[in-house]
Amino acid sequence: MTGYGRATATLGHQTLTVQVNSVNRRGLDLTQKLPDEWQGFESAVGDAVRKVALRGKVHVAVEVAGKSTASTDWDQEAVAAALEQLASLAKARGIKFDPTAELLWQIASAQRTGTKLPADEATAAILLKTLGEALRGFSAMRAREGEALLIDFLGRFEKLHAAVETIAQRAPQVTGVYKEQLLQRLRQSGLELDLSDDRVLKEVALFADRCDVTEEITRLRSHFGQLKDLFRAKGEIGRKAEFILQEIGREIHTIGSKANDLAISQQVIEFKNELERVREQIANVE
Repeated sequence: MTGYGRATATLGHQTLTVQVNSVNRRGLDLTQKLPDEWQGFESAVGDAVRKVALRGKVHVAVEVAGKSTASTDWDQEAVAAALEQLASLAKARGIKFDPTAELLWQIASAQRTGTKLPADEATAAILLKTLGEALRGFSAMRAREGEALLIDFLGRFEKLHAAVETIAQRAPQVTGVYKEQLLQRLRQSGLELDLSDDRVLKEVALFADRCDVTEEITRLRSHFGQLKDLFRAKGEIGRKAEFILQEIGREIHTIGSKANDLAISQQVIEFKNELERVREQIANVE
């Protein structure tokens, strides 16, 4: 599911910003963008995200903005050492060495100290607290989308259930229709047989056995009940729902193969179309 969360905190004289966003993905694909000094925090950040997200392409972006109070400090000893090395190199090569203010600025800037972000336990605590606030907003947005999806699912399940009940009502009539069609074809062929003829009874019995979908309908009703119970439960439901939908797909495919009836075939086609829409959506649900 899609989601977005953002939180900020003060880190010394700087501002820490944490943003978390996600788009639909069947599994969890987590990426992070942290300052170089905080690469050691990746594991803790990943653990915090996995507590609230099991699916989706989730990206965590951490930024620190503002000037550090130590950003204008230079290592004077390092600057002096660099100048001495340059002077020695110039003397050895017979080159006149006359340092300018620009050269001094370049060396001093290269030797600047105090620009790195702190990476201690206190900093990690601030980062994780800010991440937690962003994740709460992120989770709230995904929860709202989940509620909307649930309403949509329930509506579609009603359509699927109605299609199954229509099939259940039609199924007992299929054998009788076949009997009439069989006798009509026999009469058109010049054969006068009645329903009591053993050959007719055997053919009708074989047909009735081949097209019996009672077990499939019973299992479909059971699967619908399992889905409703699953949606009322707490915790992860996405993968369990996918498995049940897969079983539902198998049952309706079997009905389509066995029915040998135009009215049932039409219901099966509509059922499969609606089921595919549900499958596409459930792939994004945790």
